[in-house]
Amino acid sequence: MTEPAAARAVDDVRRVLVLAHIGRDAARDVARSFVKELTGHGIVVRLLRNEADALGLDPAGYAPAIELTDSETDASHGCELTVVIGGDGSILRAVELTHERLTPVLGVNLGHVGFLAEAEVEDVANTIDAIVAQRYTTEDRLTLDVRAYHDGELVYSTFALNEASVEKAARERMLEVVVEIDARPLSRWGCDGVVCATPTGSTAYNFSAGGPVVWPQVEALCVVPLSAHALFARPMVVAPSSVIAIEVLAGSEGSGVLWCDGRRSVDLPPGARIEVSRGARPVRLVRLHQAPFTDRLVAKFDLSVEGWRGAGEQRRLRQ
Repeated sequence: MTEPAAARAVDDVRRVLVLAHIGRDAARDVARSFVKELTGHGIVVRLLRNEADALGLDPAGYAPAIELTDSETDASHGCELTVVIGGDGSILRAVELTHERLTPVLGVNLGHVGFLAEAEVEDVANTIDAIVAQRYTTEDRLTLDVRAYHDGELVYSTFALNEASVEKAARERMLEVVVEIDARPLSRWGCDGVVCATPTGSTAYNFSAGGPVVWPQVEALCVVPLSAHALFARPMVVAPSSVIAIEVLAGSEGSGVLWCDGRRSVDLPPGARIEVSRGARPVRLVRLHQAPFTDRLVAKFDLSVEGWRGAGEQRRLRQ
């Protein structure tokens, strides 16, 4: 789903949260550029206090003054969008901080692939112009709600934009699991783990594990076993309404670890049960361009399309 930027205006004060990978010189330089240009256009910039310190910025030195916050969980309150400068890891962090507020996230890529990013660092000036002119839309991306149970009690719950993975905790021990789809047992595996991914995450861990690439407009969930010792151990695509459950067998010698987006984890003892379902809240990503997902795949993975003529050229040749 896309939504015009103008439809989101709620008052006359425009605020933008800026987050950066402050451990990288390039990210700090780009962040300073965003702060200078956005405030120069009358937009209030909000920063986490520790990031403002790392950037060496004096809030009072800008008009309008920079807003500082110590609260990561409520940092984007009242902001029309969040600009995050870094790679996919930085964008996932920004998603984590802004998810409760449904604040749209605009990623500026300083990483390698940067599949979640909408802009490249070489195009900062045009990106700033698009923000100032509100020349952007937002796109809702399907998420996962993830719950872990032990002895029938909920011990952990979170969300994921890319994937939730149940993995063995010790390299030398295999994880014994039973996978369930929609309250029915599917298969028992001795494996390294199981990945449950969204279409957005299909190009991340899911892709590395041999799962399918799923276009973002497709509503579905992916299930991919990791090095499973079983005849039936193929990647699967299930309905977005499905509930996926992974049970770590009670008699299993190995324990497991639940990872969500590679950022949040919890230990899973034998007997633990993990349930994964469609998230109640989407994540909103900012779109500056309406280029097809196919073009993004080709660009991000540097795919060869040499020899392609296209439908128009094929029609010309048939005439």
